[in-house]
Amino acid sequence: MCGIVGHLGPSNSVDVVLEGLRRLEYRGYDSAGVSFISKNDELLVYKKEGKIGNLEAELEGKDIHARSCIGHTRWATHGGVTDYNAHPHVSTKDGIAMVHNGIIENANEIRNELKEQGIYFESETDSETFLGLLIFHKRQGTPIKEAVIKSFERIEGFSAFVVLNRETDEIFAIKKGAPLVCGSNEVNSEVFVSSDPYALAGMATRIYFPEDNVLCHLSVKNNQLLNFYELDGSKTHRYMSKEQTIDHDPASKGDFEHYMLKEIHEQPELIRSLTQYYFQGEGKESLESAIKLPMDAISITACGTAYYAGLVIKDYFESNNRIRCFTEVASEFRYRNPILSQNELAMFISQSGETADTLAAQTMCKEKGMKSLSIVNTEGSTLYRDCDVNLMIRAGVEIGVASTKAFTQQVLTGKTLSEVISNGGMSDDLRNSLSSRYSLLAERVEQLLDNTKPIKDVADAIYKYKGFFYTGRGAYFPIALEGALKLKEIAYVHAEGYASGELKHGPIALIDEEKVNVALVGEDLFEKTVSNIQEIKARKGLIVSIGPKGKEDLREISDHYIELDFDGLGDLAPLYVNVVNQLLAYYIAKNLGTDIDKPRNLAKSVTVE
Repeated sequence: MCGIVGHLGPSNSVDVVLEGLRRLEYRGYDSAGVSFISKNDELLVYKKEGKIGNLEAELEGKDIHARSCIGHTRWATHGGVTDYNAHPHVSTKDGIAMVHNGIIENANEIRNELKEQGIYFESETDSETFLGLLIFHKRQGTPIKEAVIKSFERIEGFSAFVVLNRETDEIFAIKKGAPLVCGSNEVNSEVFVSSDPYALAGMATRIYFPEDNVLCHLSVKNNQLLNFYELDGSKTHRYMSKEQTIDHDPASKGDFEHYMLKEIHEQPELIRSLTQYYFQGEGKESLESAIKLPMDAISITACGTAYYAGLVIKDYFESNNRIRCFTEVASEFRYRNPILSQNELAMFISQSGETADTLAAQTMCKEKGMKSLSIVNTEGSTLYRDCDVNLMIRAGVEIGVASTKAFTQQVLTGKTLSEVISNGGMSDDLRNSLSSRYSLLAERVEQLLDNTKPIKDVADAIYKYKGFFYTGRGAYFPIALEGALKLKEIAYVHAEGYASGELKHGPIALIDEEKVNVALVGEDLFEKTVSNIQEIKARKGLIVSIGPKGKEDLREISDHYIELDFDGLGDLAPLYVNVVNQLLAYYIAKNLGTDIDKPRNLAKSVTVE
């Protein structure tokens, strides 16, 4: 979840690392810090609680030039949000600095052992125990490369570490189950390391994804600036290499106030481009491979927003293909003893491709001999590398912590696979049909985005209420769950999603004049859904209905009625409704003055349990 950046080269490394950290701040913003070797050959560290702006203020006016630097933006797991718990952790005496992303599960055991050896700890973090191990080995006379390996071998849990060594002016990086990417720019003789390839966009021309337990060595002393080693010290090719294709525009928010709003507005064009990618572009081969996978049943595993996308995809496969599907929350699935079959498909959904629980679930299915398919946004991510087939959602970089466009693209990617299977393969007729339907959805979303005033007016009227119940039936139930999650994430208000028919089984006891029911109403089961709304209305709940236009009975029972044109959308209508949910959450959060792009306590990519 934390952001890591390292650089070695002729440019001022501190500037390079700070730029990378700015891009990764959405991964954690409890604190930020940098450590570098100065022109006087001193190992220096600057770190501050809070957002990167606090660190930049600390550095302002200082004459800093460095050819090597590592940096970190933190999402706290162990230890409070303080300056001394911020990374990098440094021993100036031993000339070592390190940053860490992940959780060291045996940290207490290691800490106690090292204290007995006279190692002193300055922070409350689990991360500092890795620095303690490095110090211990170095004081035993162990060369730094071997010290990194020996220290890493003691660690239990998923982690990535980056180490800066003053004596040799080198950077080492290694990981197990956590994201790590290296980069190079041969023209500029620069090498990089990060937890996310986005940090290296526009800087590295080539990126490398090392496998677990591979030591990455960044050094100007070698013929190659970047080398990879096994834990026994031998050179290895256990990494994937590709050209860097991610673009970065420093002003990428454009005229939008927040990244989240920008990403909501990007959805129409992304929707239109999906069929072209899968029927005429690079995605065609992946889609053809996907339909050949065993599918007696499908196990769909994900977390958060991706899990809710999986619920919608489940409806498509069961309704259109009559394939039995099981949806699982990855954090629970990995610790159960599920019944799995090699004739079934294991499907995993993740924006980042680095979600720790999802990766663990994928590993478990792989060990059981199941074929696996990812619906993923990040090419080269761990999930992408480990699955048999990958379907890219083509959402582009998503900066806002609360996912918007990725949800839409995940669902449509699953929908596309379902349609191709139902059709018995790919064809021009299917391509034309899907293109037409997706274009209609994109058009309706554009019309919605061109006139957001009705949604904003509703947000203005309800933002001070104390609780929100999102309800829906059938395909709208997952949309209700996702809508409630968006409001919780960015507005910090209590919100729950329920199947409309479940309200009488307990939740309706909470309804009073301080509660809002955001009722998602489709054309199917319309009368039953209206009946559920009337039950809430009778208990003085405020009703916000989002549903088909021109329904007078819905208008009569609603305090606020957001009318939508469902004509021709069919089973794509839930995605149309979800855009309303996204905008409603956005405007409520804006009224409440929260940090919409970087909501408290959250990080974009959950790379720890």
